[in-house]
Amino acid sequence: MRRIITLVLTLVVATTAWAVGVQPALAYPPTPPSASTAASQLASLTVKAEGSTSGYSRDLFPHWIIQSGTCDTREQVLKRDGTGVTVDSSCHPTAGKWYSVYDAVWVTDSSSVDIDHIVPLAEAWKSGANAWTTARRQQFANDLTIAQLIAVSASSNRSKGDSDPSEWKPTNTSVHCIYAREWIWVKYTYGLSLQSAEKTALTQMLGTC
Repeated sequence: MRRIITLVLTLVVATTAWAVGVQPALAYPPTPPSASTAASQLASLTVKAEGSTSGYSRDLFPHWIIQSGTCDTREQVLKRDGTGVTVDSSCHPTAGKWYSVYDAVWVTDSSSVDIDHIVPLAEAWKSGANAWTTARRQQFANDLTIAQLIAVSASSNRSKGDSDPSEWKPTNTSVHCIYAREWIWVKYTYGLSLQSAEKTALTQMLGTC
């Protein structure tokens, strides 16, 4: 009987390992808070009409700054989120592949990879960043300590543009939960506001967790 149980357990472990093995290794920035914590954070955010883009420019959010050695923020994220990434003396990727969680595709050319700001710079501007100092905006645009930057396919990033979750969601529905948690974490960390439709969309996405 013990031998049969051992055999069954061995088969279960092997089957589980195979099932996990066929899934791509998902590349994520730092893990955001749990869904329940995210819901509490969402409830604490100020809801108000979105501001305008008057005066906005990406240049007001200095990026990509040097993070380590010769590596700037973009290159750091490419190294972090990629598989088998090698770089030259300038920290430019010479090989590697990247799994884009937004659209569930692999990208093998770093020039076809964009580093997405989970909360877009223009969205942040309309949500309160217009009143920040340049130093604060630089921190926001290069923040590797929270889930604000992620390597994704250029096509998915450009489809998203400056949209919030009420206007755009990843076509890969399996990441809606973590995307909502990441978005909320960023807005909570930086004290940014959100509009009513955005809050509704985030609440619905948290419901998939």
